[in-house]
Amino acid sequence: MAMKSLVPLIMLAALAPASVLAADDGDRRFFDAAFDATVARYHLPGLALGVVEDGKVVYARAEGERIAGSGQRIDTQTLFKIASNSKAMTSALLARLVDQGKLKWDDPVTKYLPDFRMHDPWVTQNMQVRDLLIHNSGLPAGAGDLMLWPDPNLFTRADVIHGLRYLKPAYSFRSRYAYDNTLYIVAGEVAAKAGGASYETLLKREVFVPLGLQRCQVGAWNRDAVGNVAQPHARSDGRNVPVRQDEADIPDVPMAAAGGVRCSLDDMLKWTSMWLDPQHSGLVGGKPWLSDVQRRAVWAPQTIMPVSSLMREWDNSHMFAYGYGWRMTDVDGVWKVSHTGTLAGMYSALTLLPDRHVGFVIMINGDADDARTVLNQTLVKHYTAPQLGKTVANYADALDALAAKAAASAKSAKVEPQHRLAARSDRGIIAGRYRDPWLGDATICPDGDGLRFTALKSPKMSGLLHMAGARPMVHWDDSTLDVDAWLDFATVKGVTTLKMSKLDPHGDFSSDYEDLAFARVAACPAQPPARAMHER
Repeated sequence: MAMKSLVPLIMLAALAPASVLAADDGDRRFFDAAFDATVARYHLPGLALGVVEDGKVVYARAEGERIAGSGQRIDTQTLFKIASNSKAMTSALLARLVDQGKLKWDDPVTKYLPDFRMHDPWVTQNMQVRDLLIHNSGLPAGAGDLMLWPDPNLFTRADVIHGLRYLKPAYSFRSRYAYDNTLYIVAGEVAAKAGGASYETLLKREVFVPLGLQRCQVGAWNRDAVGNVAQPHARSDGRNVPVRQDEADIPDVPMAAAGGVRCSLDDMLKWTSMWLDPQHSGLVGGKPWLSDVQRRAVWAPQTIMPVSSLMREWDNSHMFAYGYGWRMTDVDGVWKVSHTGTLAGMYSALTLLPDRHVGFVIMINGDADDARTVLNQTLVKHYTAPQLGKTVANYADALDALAAKAAASAKSAKVEPQHRLAARSDRGIIAGRYRDPWLGDATICPDGDGLRFTALKSPKMSGLLHMAGARPMVHWDDSTLDVDAWLDFATVKGVTTLKMSKLDPHGDFSSDYEDLAFARVAACPAQPPARAMHER
């Protein structure tokens, strides 16, 4: 019965693809020049770029390879990880449920998830559905992200939600902005309870199918059956090297509602058109897919964000805020609604300029933080201040200059592991099994002639211990975990504790080692005799 009810919507989506209108020659030359300059400057393995004007796709181009060196070409149907651009889809799903009368933005979270707990009982009782989306919880940035990344790992959504009660706040509730992912997972489960189906089922039924997002994927699926899937890359020795490649069976992941959706450029351009042109692209069966009330709600500023000096210099911005899955600011007097997405080796950006009836999508399958920034900025300026004639090279040079200035003023050089820590060396280290309330168990035990740290529910968090000066650290085996960690041990009243922190204090906030509080709970398993190990 459920499948039969979807057939008319599927037929409607198939009969009404996104309209395509060629850009004029001047615009096309500009888009092509920006595209080519970005690929050349940053040596990207693959790039997909699309532009929508007045509800029409005026530019769509995809170049490069899904896997560097494979010859498998990227096109506008290639799937990319959109990462945190998934958040706007989760918010839109909740907005659909509000339209349907199945929940309210100011409902308490515990109405749908009675076992939900934050560290502070008052916050637990007062957290509303809206609070899950706007990064005002009081948690430090990235709190609990080590339950999500690196993936794959053994955490479930239930684990993530249960772990929230152990995450200590850094700020008071609703007092300031600090980005988080874990509460979006809670939001996905609220949607599931209110909608009477799993998050994945609801996202497909309420978002993908009615809007004709035919290639978008969420949940468990098969790579080869779907086909045409871009893989993430890192730069190594001047080359693009695939990292964290998909297995044939792609699992359902806990972070789906925060950053687990994959889509093609064509589908993301349909999504863009719907937001910019609700009277045409936003109609499903002649009716609005989302009410005007809920469209205004998701784009209403909720949590104030700091305006950086770069935003003031480049964009003459005066305000910056977060709504329901979207960021909002002013650029040269023009309203901008946008979001970005970042996962290891995958970058995306979706930018809307509603005043100009313009939007654009960027998707890259490589190390591309600066590339995304300069391409997005160049496109924005094309519409908000075309008289300046800014190019990719202008912004790339500016970022390089800022990076050089920051490096010159850095107080200390990058910390490197100096030598591996021998298994028999104490250095204040007591080997054993350690337990953190939300990350679970980790071991620091002999491995050959060294000591190895391994998080048991996150197997990619594994590396040998080294010394850097007089301080122990763990150097991760996986090169995509580019933020190594200090290890600080203490023993008080017979209890040995372990605190961790980033070697690079400015490293990615998702490496939230500082929130861990390990206590030793057992010794390492007895090691077999050396001869027996040799014989095995």
